[in-house]
Amino acid sequence: MTEATHERRSETSAPAIDPVVLAVDLGTGGPKIALVSLGGRIVGSVYRRVEPKVAADGTATQNPDAWWTAVTDGAAELTRAHPEAAAATVAVAVTGQWGSTVPVDASGNAVGDCMLWMDTRGADLAAKQVGGRVPVEGFGATKVTSWIRRSGGAPSTEGNDPLGHRLYIEAHQKDLYERTSAFVEPLDYLNARFTGRVAASRPSMALSWLTDNRGDERGYDNRLVKLAGTPLSKLPPMVPMGSIVGSVLPEVTEAMGLPKDLPVLTAIPDLHAVTLGSGAVGNYEGHVSISTSAWIGCHAPTKKTSLFKMMATVPAALPGRYVLANNHDTAGVCLEWIKGVLIDADDGLTSPTVESFTELVEAAATAQPGSGGVLFAPWLNGERSPVANANLRGGFHGLSLATTRCDLVRSVLEGVAHNARWLLEASEAFLGESFGELRGVGGGAVSDLWCQIHADVMNRPIHRIDQPLMATVRGAALFAGLSLGLIGEDDIASSVPVERVFRPDPATRRVYDGMYAEFVRLHKIEAKMYSRLAKLR
Repeated sequence: MTEATHERRSETSAPAIDPVVLAVDLGTGGPKIALVSLGGRIVGSVYRRVEPKVAADGTATQNPDAWWTAVTDGAAELTRAHPEAAAATVAVAVTGQWGSTVPVDASGNAVGDCMLWMDTRGADLAAKQVGGRVPVEGFGATKVTSWIRRSGGAPSTEGNDPLGHRLYIEAHQKDLYERTSAFVEPLDYLNARFTGRVAASRPSMALSWLTDNRGDERGYDNRLVKLAGTPLSKLPPMVPMGSIVGSVLPEVTEAMGLPKDLPVLTAIPDLHAVTLGSGAVGNYEGHVSISTSAWIGCHAPTKKTSLFKMMATVPAALPGRYVLANNHDTAGVCLEWIKGVLIDADDGLTSPTVESFTELVEAAATAQPGSGGVLFAPWLNGERSPVANANLRGGFHGLSLATTRCDLVRSVLEGVAHNARWLLEASEAFLGESFGELRGVGGGAVSDLWCQIHADVMNRPIHRIDQPLMATVRGAALFAGLSLGLIGEDDIASSVPVERVFRPDPATRRVYDGMYAEFVRLHKIEAKMYSRLAKLR
């Protein structure tokens, strides 16, 4: 159901006719590599799992070299399986996780582990850096005014973004800091390995909040760089969005079985890629992403920020447009968690195969809507939007002696959907527009049950796109086609067919509305308790 369940290739047998893009989506669980035609067809794809290292002290890291090995091996497997598509490849496009930090040398090679967007070890340093004598939601009033006016957002006070990461490495890993030529996002790290050139763009650096996002593209903003406490010498050079970073290195071409001199486009974050890959590209045409993490996204015409709801519109992959940025850290990973923690080892449901997740969801389908009165809070790694609180934690509420394992599993699926509704309502209020019917994307959208639960809980039709797990790589490929002038913006919607529409079931309205009303009260009721418990960890 999540990306981690799709370990092998998903492909079609029709011959490739259109030009093809090698697209890479570097998710938290590892990279997905695909050959995608500029007509939107997924010729073939592979997924390679790369485990993160997570610890109770806030550590969350991955080995960048493991990413690159996975990308190289996966691309070589694809080109061997699809030689005609490989020969028709016209570009490389990279997308993936953002808000993470890779320390690299001048050639783009990693000199240390990546600090992931989940890593909060720099929280105290970040809070001190952005704070001030007149605090506003933890920020110094003068500082936050500068950030919002220029960039449209501000760094996290929880340490779980590039500002906190850079400050932590400088303070606690001094040798690594000295060896670092630039701190880059994971997607720009992959581009550097493809081309040998270290570079970034305004979209890829958006969560560093170091660029002036008002109107036309500009480089780093000196005022914001000073506020962030990182010298320009430690930041990657900026290039325009949609430009060619370089050509694939000869040794990489040979290892992956690609044509020579392939252009590599500026990398875009997974949010930007999914927004294109959803096919809903008009302003306020929304999508719900059910992946390892989750979000509600859409294009918008202007820059806007809410510190209280922790969301903003940032420059989109389409020129002159913005895209809504918000996030839930835990969605599909909740299903992985319950499989690993709550399922007995002798009941046949613990095998790490696709079927085990299928059986898990089939078990959830036997429970009634409302899960026997069990309400699950999916905040297993805290919460970001619409409430920023790293101390919040997940929990089952309403357990009784009558609660079954099937109730527990279904409550997890429903809890993620309640969280999505909470974010949808906050997002629509933030932008002052209804997003209408939503496109469903991400690994979790592969599940009919989970799509129907989202439709029922959110009271919105969910239009699941064809191959929803491939939305990111499809969007990255379409971005490459747009950047090279091979397709136009009007071609995007027709390249993303809708496979099925899930409409709300009126019979579930009473139970889901009642449970949702309780759900949105939980964080207020429990926040102080979780703050006290955090001090005991």
